[in-house]
Amino acid sequence: MNLKEAFRFQNKLDALMAEAMTILGRDENITKVKKTYLRKKVMKEAVDETTVDAPTTEYADKITQIAGFLLYLLEQKESLCRAIVRAKQEQAIDMDAEAGLNKQRQQVAALFRTMNDLRNGEIVRQNAGTGYRFNNDGEQVSYRCDVKVVTTINFDRNVIKRYAALMNRKSDEISAEIDRALINSEVRYDQPFDVNDSFSEVFEAFLETAA
Repeated sequence: MNLKEAFRFQNKLDALMAEAMTILGRDENITKVKKTYLRKKVMKEAVDETTVDAPTTEYADKITQIAGFLLYLLEQKESLCRAIVRAKQEQAIDMDAEAGLNKQRQQVAALFRTMNDLRNGEIVRQNAGTGYRFNNDGEQVSYRCDVKVVTTINFDRNVIKRYAALMNRKSDEISAEIDRALINSEVRYDQPFDVNDSFSEVFEAFLETAA
């Protein structure tokens, strides 16, 4: 498989492990609750009644095997992770580092685009300003006035536009290189089941091999 397929299978293992852990994490699945209604204590002629709470999963009678299955999935993920690391090391680029850098390149490019969208402008905000003056009685009183706001960019728009284009181009180039590495890589890992198999299918196959 290549790295793209390996990451997909890794997600499959994560999903299967999450389902197994959900089953094992519920008390009603890993314990049996028996209730006996002691009716004879109340009425001598009555008969005690015993009930057992129904489990919430079809795997309630295979809890120990589910625990072993969870360890099996974890071992598979460990093997796959090691194979992915080896495959990444064989690539011409450091995929993790470049992916992180590319995210920052895209953030920088977005910032430059926002800057480039700014325009010089002038507006008058009515009654936005305040001040104080003395009236005819010599008393200090406040007053309001209009405020003219002039906005002028203080950077070279052409340079910022060029920088944004540079970041976009570099990001696209690295993205394409990462995509090629994902497809052309070789992950030396023997996939034990199909990525589209259901939880029950993978579990039943595990039981057959563990028998």
